[in-house]
Amino acid sequence: SPGEPALPLTPSSFLRIGQLSNVDLNEDVHELETEVPRQRPNEIPHNEKLLSLKYESLDYDNSENQLFLEEERRINHTAFRTVEIKRWVICAMIGILTGLVACFIDIVVENLAGLKYRVVKDNIDKFTEKGGLSFSLLLWATLNASVVMVGSVIVAFIEPVAAGSGIPQIKCYLNGVKIPHVVRLKTLVIKVCGVILSVVGGLAVGKEGPMIHSGAVIAAGISQGRSTSLKRDFKIFEYFRRDTEKRDFVSAGAAAGVSAAFGAPVGTCVGSLTLSTFFASMISTFTLNSVLSVYHGNAWDLSSPGLINFGRFDNEKMGYTIQEIPIFIFMGVVGGILGALFNALNYWLTMFRIRYIHRPCLQVVEAMLVAAVTATVGFVMIYCSRDCQPIQGSTVAYPLQLFCADGEYNSMATTFFNTPEKSVVNLFHDAPGSYNPMTLGMFTLMYFFLACWTYGLTVSAGVFIPSLLIGAAWGRLFGISLSYLTKGSIWADPGKYALMGAAAQLGGIVRMTLSLTVIMMEATGNVTYGFPIMLVLMTAKIVGDYFVEGLYDMHIQLQSVPFLHWEAPVTSHSLTAREVMSAPVTCLRRIERVGTVVDILSNTSSNHNGFPVVESNPGTTQVAGLRGLILRSQLIVLLKHKVFVERANLSLVQRRLKLKDFRDAYPRFPPIQSIHVSQDERECMIDLSEFMNPSPYTVPQEASLPRVFKLFRALGLRHLVVVNNRNEVVGMVTRKDLARYRLGKEGLEELSLAQT
Repeated sequence: SPGEPALPLTPSSFLRIGQLSNVDLNEDVHELETEVPRQRPNEIPHNEKLLSLKYESLDYDNSENQLFLEEERRINHTAFRTVEIKRWVICAMIGILTGLVACFIDIVVENLAGLKYRVVKDNIDKFTEKGGLSFSLLLWATLNASVVMVGSVIVAFIEPVAAGSGIPQIKCYLNGVKIPHVVRLKTLVIKVCGVILSVVGGLAVGKEGPMIHSGAVIAAGISQGRSTSLKRDFKIFEYFRRDTEKRDFVSAGAAAGVSAAFGAPVGTCVGSLTLSTFFASMISTFTLNSVLSVYHGNAWDLSSPGLINFGRFDNEKMGYTIQEIPIFIFMGVVGGILGALFNALNYWLTMFRIRYIHRPCLQVVEAMLVAAVTATVGFVMIYCSRDCQPIQGSTVAYPLQLFCADGEYNSMATTFFNTPEKSVVNLFHDAPGSYNPMTLGMFTLMYFFLACWTYGLTVSAGVFIPSLLIGAAWGRLFGISLSYLTKGSIWADPGKYALMGAAAQLGGIVRMTLSLTVIMMEATGNVTYGFPIMLVLMTAKIVGDYFVEGLYDMHIQLQSVPFLHWEAPVTSHSLTAREVMSAPVTCLRRIERVGTVVDILSNTSSNHNGFPVVESNPGTTQVAGLRGLILRSQLIVLLKHKVFVERANLSLVQRRLKLKDFRDAYPRFPPIQSIHVSQDERECMIDLSEFMNPSPYTVPQEASLPRVFKLFRALGLRHLVVVNNRNEVVGMVTRKDLARYRLGKEGLEELSLAQT
């Protein structure tokens, strides 16, 4: 396995290995070479009860070898202060750059979408008088499809990991899984261009989700002080070149991304409240606010804190009473059920895509089809709608008159003929009576299916805004129905119910509670609604979880990623480390022959990444006590720098390596195949004492699975050595060994492993 150590091969391990697709985290599928070379399968069998062995873990635990300890001891108080200052500088830079990227996306989307809507509006106005509206439909559908085609081509052919919102990928990265290419510069460029094209192309998507991924990529790049894509090294921030530091900065970058999207610096940090993360979020919001305020012509008025600002909810009009609490809880139940339905439909659709739509050209065609269908559905619904509202006093950007009288506009057009963000704000704040219940009902139904079909296309796009829009539409409809029932009572304001519906729908789809409550409160600028929003989100989560998982968790599971939740499965106390661990383990001796090391690293059937180092007397075969742990990446650097001596002169001083040599090779260590070792050098000896971690974490073989899990997860480990009572290595626990156990419908189940 490309996992860490060898896995005990039970019959179930062989289940379907070799006939599975190579499923990336981005709903994109590469073909596996079958027996007949280069023959592409029409259908790829996929089973969600699988765990992919191609995902590696991050080395989040520092290797405290002699080199590391020597460096740390040399750092005096002044040097330590310098490192801290650098950390704050990096966080400020992450915030500023993420804010600027958000501004760029916002301004470009506003101008391009505005241009498209003006062209189509003029065309519709012209043909309404002369007849022949089918030309307008054709123009709208063609514009949408061609813009989306460009957005889909760059994702499918250049960087497939940029598909979707990027939230599942970043969630996996922060969980400790190394997703290929996820924080590369190329991914950022494709993500930003892709999301602009998706929104302008009129798909049922939002630009907020991808901001989280963008912030994470910016953080990963800045914190390393170099770009491996551009082959540039600025020789700064070298101290931070290790997984431990990089993952912390990526967390701050993701928070800055959320903050730029929603103008909610507090909500972003609820999950990881460190001061530096909060600082990055604040700087990001401030940068976005400043630049957009200048762009909109009111330089001193900082009034656009995030890409989406739901507008202020006024307390006097919008208070709530105690008898409304049960109504809000009921809305949470509806949101949970609708969210579960959305996720279930999207699950079957994603399974279909994994099996049949796995070629880039097919993915582009599907994206174009969805874009054209979205335009057609919008056009037909506007055409059939007779919901006319007076233009006087309305704030509609592109009012379509169509078949309404002079001085009136078609209300259905405001929902479709706008970017989704603007439509959400309209549904929250338009005066009572702005929408016909029929309009809202039809819109909710159609948009629900369009958003469900769109999530998982090979384009960069988020699901936050479409979820809010669906919820706001049925919430407003709910509010209108209530005011009919209560004969226009003052408390049944449709805008308030639109807000609750939006929270319920979003909670039902993504199942986040705490951070979403704070984000919604900050985006509406009103603390009054904290309690009802929390109630609605919790209800939606409880109800939704009863049926099906959250959307992001579901996609992580569909891609067979070894994702570890905070707690072990509840019924797993009966399992011990002995049953969970991988055995036998490949161990190295403290002074090992170079040829042996090269052979072990070159063995593709056991592509391990961590090797316990044991004290073994030459000439004896018995396993001796554990002395330390050394990583594949460290061994490769040692071989590359030829840190070995001939057998005869063991007393000779080796060439001293510094920690800098390991950091320079990070993060893309060369493969063993690229390192040439001559026949004479194979006979030399290599002393691992200085480079191994002399104090790796170990557990006795009797430890229970929840105990092993807690230790592994809390310390962010990659390898946990299992020893017997004589401190001899008997096995190794890695992420895949723990992720195999999952709570299913029938209790604890063990997933099969596949080389995909």
